[in-house]
Amino acid sequence: MWSQKSSLPSYGSLENDTTPFVYNGTTTPVISKTPLPQKPNNSKAGRGKALRQILASLVANLGTINTGMAFGFSATVLPQLKSNESSIHITETEASWIASLSAAGTPVGCLLSGYLMDVIGRRLTLLITEVPLILGWLLIAFACNIPMIYVGRLMIGLGSGMVGAPARVYTCEVSQPHLRGMLGALASVGVSTGVLISYVIGSMTAWNILAGVSAIVPMLSLLGMLLLPETPNYLLSHGNRDRAESSLVKLRGSTCDIDEEIQRMIAFKEKNHVEPLSSVKDYIKALLSPSALKPFAILAVYFFIYQWCGVNTITFFAVEVFRASGATKENQYWLTIAMGIVRLIFTVVGCILCRRCGRRPLTFVSAVGCGSTMIVLAVYMYFVEQWKQAGVAPMYAWIPVAAIFIFMISCTLGYLIVPWIMIGEVYPTQVRGIVGGMTTTAAHLSVFSVVKTFPFLKDALNYYGAFAVYGAMSIGGIAFFYIFLPETKGRTLQEIEDYFCGRTKTLKQPNKTEGALST
Repeated sequence: MWSQKSSLPSYGSLENDTTPFVYNGTTTPVISKTPLPQKPNNSKAGRGKALRQILASLVANLGTINTGMAFGFSATVLPQLKSNESSIHITETEASWIASLSAAGTPVGCLLSGYLMDVIGRRLTLLITEVPLILGWLLIAFACNIPMIYVGRLMIGLGSGMVGAPARVYTCEVSQPHLRGMLGALASVGVSTGVLISYVIGSMTAWNILAGVSAIVPMLSLLGMLLLPETPNYLLSHGNRDRAESSLVKLRGSTCDIDEEIQRMIAFKEKNHVEPLSSVKDYIKALLSPSALKPFAILAVYFFIYQWCGVNTITFFAVEVFRASGATKENQYWLTIAMGIVRLIFTVVGCILCRRCGRRPLTFVSAVGCGSTMIVLAVYMYFVEQWKQAGVAPMYAWIPVAAIFIFMISCTLGYLIVPWIMIGEVYPTQVRGIVGGMTTTAAHLSVFSVVKTFPFLKDALNYYGAFAVYGAMSIGGIAFFYIFLPETKGRTLQEIEDYFCGRTKTLKQPNKTEGALST
């Protein structure tokens, strides 16, 4: 049933949309006589060495562990800072700012890294991103007042925003189609790993020690990126063919036909006149082209629905949510750690399923699962409120725990993986960096909005009202995903770009044999 709607409706005729958006500031017709080389050889004999691509992707995504640690930090730290024994005591308002300020700094980092990616390259941008992360964690570790924590969280948010898009774009550009779906999800694995690390260390140590340990991750990432090459796509788009070939040799090894892959990339570049953008007018024209606007609109709405399903409310306020559902003080932290473990395990499962099942089916699993479990949690929290007023202890305590865990599993399999993979897939080479940054900006603005408003929603609607809003948002998103979300599984970056430009009318797999070989 998924294949019936596996691509977007056509947005224009082939004749109207085949004109590339810019070539040194002027519109140039497509040279139709220049044929593209044959489709990539998907047989195992023609593939590059998987281990090299996996290692490069792992190093590039080390920084995303920091994003997860920033998310999980407030869940265990806020209860410590609220206690009377804390050296720095905070109010509820100050707690909401500590939780949300990292998301407030993230959009600036997203836009900055998006611009830097297209100007100085993916690799160098990833190196620069680690600096604010290191400084931010150290500032919190040695904080002696609340403003120092605020500034540290802002810097961590800036670094988290800067690392998101470059890590995903780098991964998608250095990996071949049969590995791209799985490796593209490594960023989500990194985030889930960071959340778990933060939960475990935060439950056993003081908040400043947790911050100091967190600074180790960006230091390791900085050292690792020094060993990796720039992506061949970026080097070719800037006319550095020799360096692009050298990069491919390092990333593919001797088992891959480097000449065939480089010629295919060059042919696409020449056919569509993919040249570095040299002026503000060129950038604006490229950003307003259908190949950039269509996928940006889809992913911006996707991220809004995903964030407003309530996932980061659970992540940021996990201990508080378990306490409100009736868990004992001792169990609150154990349940939070267990939830982090479940999130990490099913992120890995989601990576594997993304290669097998595609983007659309996993998105529907998340939409249905998250929506239904949030509604169940809302109903239970309503009865908890009634029991409290009647002076009765909460009953059936397993229901909210089961709902939260099933919610996290459902969310991890699709929402937590699919849109982040697609950031590196769906945008044109010329503006992949800056539009990727704009997309992560939209994503983290949604994070900020949901995390910052949760305390106010909780006060205005109670817990059950807030969770009901989140559940309705996810259920309502099913229609949007069914109509507009394309299936990019197994398609090359060039095929995806051709589709959004209107040069091809579908992204459906042409036959079952190819679909079995593709990912």
